[in-house]
Amino acid sequence: MFVIHVNYKKQLSEVDRFIPEHRAFLARHYAAGTFLLSGPQQPRTGGVIIARGCTRAVLEALLQEDPFHREGIADYVITEFLPNRSAPDLAHFIELQA
Repeated sequence: MFVIHVNYKKQLSEVDRFIPEHRAFLARHYAAGTFLLSGPQQPRTGGVIIARGCTRAVLEALLQEDPFHREGIADYVITEFLPNRSAPDLAHFIELQA
């Protein structure tokens, strides 16, 4: 699994212009089962995405599709982790590591 920190490099007025395209990008990857959670950071300096079911190389390639990347609006910090515990409600979404 991966935690992706999306860090804005431009003003929110520029970010907001591309929110509809960004949400369409997210929707495609939710439909594919790659993204599990996403949302803005508070305060609104970027966002966070939780992803699964792919390699880091595949994830890096699909993040290139994000309009925030294309327009130079955000940088991404990807952290891979191996979950070994979860709340019971999340267990069917996550393959836990021994």
